[in-house]
Amino acid sequence: MSDMIKRATGLLVIEVVNSNPNGDPDRESDPRQRPNGCGEISPVSFKRKLRDLLDDHDAPFFKALPDKFSLNPDNYTILEHRGRDRKSITAEMGKDPSTFMESEFVRKYWDARVFGNTFLEDGGDKGFIKTGVVQFGMGVSIAPVNILRQTNTNKAGVQEGKNAGMAPLAYRIVEHGVYCMPFFVNPNYAHKSGCTVDDIELLKLLIPYAYEMNRSAIRPDVRLRHAWYVEHKNMLGSCPEHLLFEALTPEKLGSKTDPSTAWSEYQDKTDLPEELLSRVDSCIDLVNL
Repeated sequence: MSDMIKRATGLLVIEVVNSNPNGDPDRESDPRQRPNGCGEISPVSFKRKLRDLLDDHDAPFFKALPDKFSLNPDNYTILEHRGRDRKSITAEMGKDPSTFMESEFVRKYWDARVFGNTFLEDGGDKGFIKTGVVQFGMGVSIAPVNILRQTNTNKAGVQEGKNAGMAPLAYRIVEHGVYCMPFFVNPNYAHKSGCTVDDIELLKLLIPYAYEMNRSAIRPDVRLRHAWYVEHKNMLGSCPEHLLFEALTPEKLGSKTDPSTAWSEYQDKTDLPEELLSRVDSCIDLVNL
């Protein structure tokens, strides 16, 4: 089935409003930020949202998926799961790399088929491929972002002493920002990871709900404005990907160095220009189908 997966180029346009889209553990969970002031959302952070959506088979979201997914939960489990049993997973892989594609491991773990896995990096058999079909890039804001830091208060004291009931500077949010995150579907590795057309279809179903169904107290309002998905006419790519990114990235109006405060400060892109559209097989927005 690997030859049926089409090469695709994707771009997520993510608007952040008074939220922390991705905390930096090296900076006390401050929103990630580059030296030039632009914000970041790591690929690991976004893929975790997708994994969490699929990991809960009892949730209404999973039960609302098409029957071929919701009625076969054992085929759509998550490898990067907290508390996993490494010994049992190693046994599922089998000892012979030549039979890896028929293993229980390939059948069970959706994220390993799609994103690849690093499970064997600590000394496993080198015959197992780690690279996946889908790779997400770093999400970077179009303009610098303004980070607000405030003290959280709690009616029941969280510590004794003068700061009882307070968590100083614990509330750290991006006031407003528009981030672009590229992603890539490369069918070249499908025959080694076990990724199927259904796996990619499921990915496309998950992406629009990554933030909407994963809200939290510190991340209440992250809006996926667009999830562009461009399929090429051939496996090698029928259009340079950087041209697609440039054509679909919103343009900030006015000063490019000042943080934005609203979506209206950007010139939105609603489709590819005709000269690029003619070079690809299709261009859809997964959010606004």
